[in-house]
Amino acid sequence: MTPPTSIDAVQSMLAQTGYVCGRALATVVFLSLRLGRPLFLEGEAGVGKTEIAKALAAAMGRRLIRLQCYEGLDASSAVYEWNFPAQMIAIRTAEAGGGADRASLNAELFGPEYLIERPLLQAMRPDENGPPVLLIDELDRTDEPFEAFLLEALSDFQLTIPEIGTIAAPEPPIVILTSNRTREVHDALKRRCLYHWVDYPDFDREIEILHARAPEVPETLSRQIIAFVQGLRTEDLFKKPGVAETIDWAKCLLALDVVDLSPEVISDTLGAILKYQDDIQKLQGSEAKRLLDDAKAQIAAA
Repeated sequence: MTPPTSIDAVQSMLAQTGYVCGRALATVVFLSLRLGRPLFLEGEAGVGKTEIAKALAAAMGRRLIRLQCYEGLDASSAVYEWNFPAQMIAIRTAEAGGGADRASLNAELFGPEYLIERPLLQAMRPDENGPPVLLIDELDRTDEPFEAFLLEALSDFQLTIPEIGTIAAPEPPIVILTSNRTREVHDALKRRCLYHWVDYPDFDREIEILHARAPEVPETLSRQIIAFVQGLRTEDLFKKPGVAETIDWAKCLLALDVVDLSPEVISDTLGAILKYQDDIQKLQGSEAKRLLDDAKAQIAAA
């Protein structure tokens, strides 16, 4: 599929995959596709940063290549490595055969057959369906040396393998970087990208999202769930629930045949929306009832 030609087309395209996209986010996605610039998305965990890369790949029929970042990630793990066990077997086989030509053996050992491609190198390869979507997820988990390497790779969309040479992408991949902002990412990398902060959705948009992802949840229960979760986000919690937790909780309630929220149901299922025991303890008993009463009052007043 060719890239969308308007902001409205971006919203429509993503909606077909179940991703409800506000106009501000659709605008920056459209510009990223039109200008060929990487898109840098920051926001709290669970607000849909990773999902937009998946939705884009699905909607455009492109391959999704994901580089999950972590502390200690280095260039070799992100780009390529050699298949050492297979190389050792080839060496032993050549030695057993006798008279191995060292030069030809060396060329064979460091050829494509023994090259294990990691996400960044995979994203540089041509694809019959068009440039892939490269998701560099949770960049804030890495360290500054990897950021510096990534800055160079994304500037020219090419990588150098000493034993083979430089590999350049025939067409730049669609690059989406995400960060939960556990630390600040260097300005030099941000300047290479278009930037957008992905915030928690308002009530109406979160209802849209829940309808798209869990359409079988009854309307009344959906509104109670959203109002309660949005109330939770105003509390002093260690980890506020994201949209992903909203959807998970709704599906759990549906599996329990719940049609109306009650303090007892909330207490029994808090583990679907809160992931830290201290937060769960804060919401036990009267606090959950207070938030539920506020949620139902909000719905009644709407």
